Amino acid sequence: MYQLSGYSGGRLDALARAPGTTAVIDLARDGGSGYFTRAEVAGLRASGKRVLAYFTIGSIENYRPEYPEVAALKLNRWADWPDEYFVRYWDDAWWRLVVRPRLDQALAAGFDGAYLDVPNAYEEIDLALVPGETREDLGAKMAKLITRISAYAKARRPGFEVVPQNSPELQQYPGYTAAIDGIGVEELFYLATDEPCTQDFCQENLDSVRALRRAGKFVLAVDYATRPEDIARACARYRAEGFAGYVTTVALDHIRPPCD
Repeated sequence: MYQLSGYSGGRLDALARAPGTTAVIDLARDGGSGYFTRAEVAGLRASGKRVLAYFTIGSIENYRPEYPEVAALKLNRWADWPDEYFVRYWDDAWWRLVVRPRLDQALAAGFDGAYLDVPNAYEEIDLALVPGETREDLGAKMAKLITRISAYAKARRPGFEVVPQNSPELQQYPGYTAAIDGIGVEELFYLATDEPCTQDFCQENLDSVRALRRAGKFVLAVDYATRPEDIARACARYRAEGFAGYVTTVALDHIRPPCD
């Protein structure tokens, strides 16, 4: 289950009542500084779910509390998400002001792990804004950030799970595969919304995700579909591949029934 907003009454009760074995939720009920408490996270975990804390590691939204502090790290706006900017995620100030405090919050609140969004920043940053950088260099720096996150969190709580979302090709960089426990991946089988994923990159992503699955990593697949026949087909693919899967809408603001 994957819900980033629209928590009824600002609470996790509905998620706790819902079926499912994994829940990905934002660190904060309001997307800001209204962080879920240790007691609230424990209540969700008591329903039998692994609970992962969602936050971005390659971008900053303008409504996040850290936004004013990282103005110097902002790069180009993300065209698909106008409130969001890519950042110099390799700068130590990004680690100090954003990533480490978010990890500390997730650890203190008792989450089982962190669900790290926007590793694909390395592909989306305008190279004109970072003279001397290449896509290869930026990919290596993203992999390095994820391995740093893993080392930091696991040193403080062994067993804390590190789950990047998308960019499974980062496994080409040394240390990345060993650093992660699983991967979240969007639009493996359906693009938003109800569009079968048939482009070349769809097969490339699937091949990369299968390689991580063979390496012993769990897969949390998320597709965006609303037609019953598309939902059923996506769920059948998850079963065939040995992935955990969830079919929902891009807004990620309500609970959808899980696959059988």
